[in-house]
Order: sequence, then structure tokens, then C-alpha cells
Amino acid sequence: MVDAVFIAMAIVTVGGALIALEAKEIVYGAIGLAGSLFGVAAFFFLLDAPYVAVFQIAVYIGAVAVLILFTVMLVRQERWAKELPVRSLTKVAGILTGVVLVLALAIAALSSDISNDTQIQNTAGFVQIGQLISTTYAPILEVLALVLGAAIVGALTLSRTDREEKQQ
Repeated sequence: MVDAVFIAMAIVTVGGALIALEAKEIVYGAIGLAGSLFGVAAFFFLLDAPYVAVFQIAVYIGAVAVLILFTVMLVRQERWAKELPVRSLTKVAGILTGVVLVLALAIAALSSDISNDTQIQNTAGFVQIGQLISTTYAPILEVLALVLGAAIVGALTLSRTDREEKQQ
């Protein structure tokens, strides 16, 4: 069952990356990026690294992708304010996406061994986690901070570019 979950998450990750690369609208690209990052977080869950997976979801999906979406949608208000007619193919694609998502989550929940989980006796405390973060994993966190900073600068650049175009 783990193989099926792995294949499903690989499809989500690669599919989201392809959508992010091939999208003509930056909003759809940001949504594809968020989907791809969610697939990477699912891989971390499969590797028994829940801390890294939650960090991936909170920082990259919660901060970077949402920041890009909000920036683009706030800058291009007139473009997203008008309503487009909903086509039947769009409805079918939305329903199929929802069904696939529910099935993937159900398969992941059924294949997990949460009911057989035993409590680990030697859990690390806050002090040990703080020591690891400030010594062993400090370079990794600095690189992640630089990536987040670059994402914020990119979002601000997108915002500034559109404002300059409106003024001319």
C-alpha cells in the first residue's frame, strides 16, 4: 500500500511542477507550485520525518505560495474581478480533482500504522532541538531563510512592476 501512496504523491508532485512550469497565468503557476510542494511534504511523511513535512507545509505552502498568490491577486485586481462563464469541462475537472484528492487522503490514512503506533521513550526536548537547530542544522536553516527572502523579493518585484506599468 505504501507503493501506491508513493506513486500517487509522485504524480501530485510532478503534475504540480508541470502545471507551475507550463501555466500561462502566474496564479495558476503558483497553485501548481503549492501542489508540487504539498507532494514533497507527503514524501517527507512517507520517510517518517513529520517535523520536516510540517515545516514544508507551513513555510513553503503556507508562506511562499500564498504570498505569491496574494501579491498577484492584489496587484491585478481588475483582471480577476470579472467573472468568467463556467464551462462544463471545468466543472468536471474540479469534481475529478476533488475525488482524486479524497481518494489519495483515504488511501494514505488507511495505509498508515497510526493505530499500531508505540510511544517513543527517548524523545528530544526543546533544549536538544534548539541545540541541533543552532549547531548541526544551522546552514540548512540559513539557506531556507535565503530562499524565503528571495521569494518575498520576487513577490515585491512583481507588485512594483505592475504598478509602474499602470502609471505609464
